[in-house]
Amino acid sequence: MAGVQPSEVHIRINSKRHSRRMIHPVEIDPPPLPPSSASATASPVVYQEVKHFKKWVPWMIPAFVIANTIMFFITMYVNNCPKNSVSCIATFLGRLSFQPFKENPLLGPSSATLEKMGALDVGKVVHGHQGWRLITCNWLHAGLFHILANMLSLLVIGIRLEREFGFVRIGLLYAISGLGGSILSALFIQTNISVGASGAVFGLLGGMLSELITNWTLYANKFAALLTLVIIVVVNLAVGILPHVDNFAHIGGFFSGFLLGFVFLIRPQFGWVSQRYAPTASNKPKFKMYQCILWVISLVLLIVGFTVGMVLLLRGVDANDHCSWCHYLSCVPTSKWSCNTQPVYCSTTQTGNQYSITCSTNGKSGTYALPNATDSQIQGLCLQLCS
Repeated sequence: MAGVQPSEVHIRINSKRHSRRMIHPVEIDPPPLPPSSASATASPVVYQEVKHFKKWVPWMIPAFVIANTIMFFITMYVNNCPKNSVSCIATFLGRLSFQPFKENPLLGPSSATLEKMGALDVGKVVHGHQGWRLITCNWLHAGLFHILANMLSLLVIGIRLEREFGFVRIGLLYAISGLGGSILSALFIQTNISVGASGAVFGLLGGMLSELITNWTLYANKFAALLTLVIIVVVNLAVGILPHVDNFAHIGGFFSGFLLGFVFLIRPQFGWVSQRYAPTASNKPKFKMYQCILWVISLVLLIVGFTVGMVLLLRGVDANDHCSWCHYLSCVPTSKWSCNTQPVYCSTTQTGNQYSITCSTNGKSGTYALPNATDSQIQGLCLQLCS
């Protein structure tokens, strides 16, 4: 009597991973064929389907990009350079034209406009009870170069992370990292204003790094992912030495995102996933011990860090008192621009159409012929003198 031929068993993997990051199931030897005498009564082998790596459709990150872009256009519209300054860049843009390069080398609005729109001003947060500035500053940008760098980084990193982990976890990581960047910035930037989504973007970069560490075995091309991360970090840090851009927000956001990545972006270990392909499941734990340890340590550090940071901020502590050189991490002054972005004040005397304006900060003065001058034009000249 001829033996019964075994039916073909297919294993289907419901994990559509892209080429740069793949899940490769362990090769499992097929179960031994039963003896011919018992083949007719043998039960079929059932393999379970893996559904743990669902692919999400990214929509939140593109929405964040659109929201940041709209806010930049609104800020430039409110800035209205032709009305508030004597000279502007790209005057063909009308009221969307940029402030003079010496005042803002990033091609953007004035400091006064950024402050009006919700920039981070420590004095207003601590003494004016305007804590909302810790959040609104993350949706403002100092200039065209600034927003292009941030939004490109956000698209490159954020879409991949949202596709892998969903909008809830990535949205929380983005928002909390932005707040962490604002808190560290407020502890160091005591006189100047600060804006930018850089803290939140660097939070995604930090989350990507911790996700790479905690899920190392799941990456097919580990070093390519690490190189991409390093390049984006270096580019953003280089932009951070310019005025208006805050590297303290970068650093605070990065470390917040790095710790949040161990909490939000943890994956089940490879052995636990692969056992679901086997006919008899083993008792492998879902997460490795080091993943659980990192989860606990990161959560504790986050709670302690945010609590201590907020307490120090509300008490008006200036972290520069304990680090005399740290301010260079945020801005390096050159002959082309000044790192002083705080609101400026000038004294003005008028003789007919002649206006003599003197900056109260550096003592520079100038005389201008301004028929029918407005207060906004005088303030624009004051900003140029004090830059």
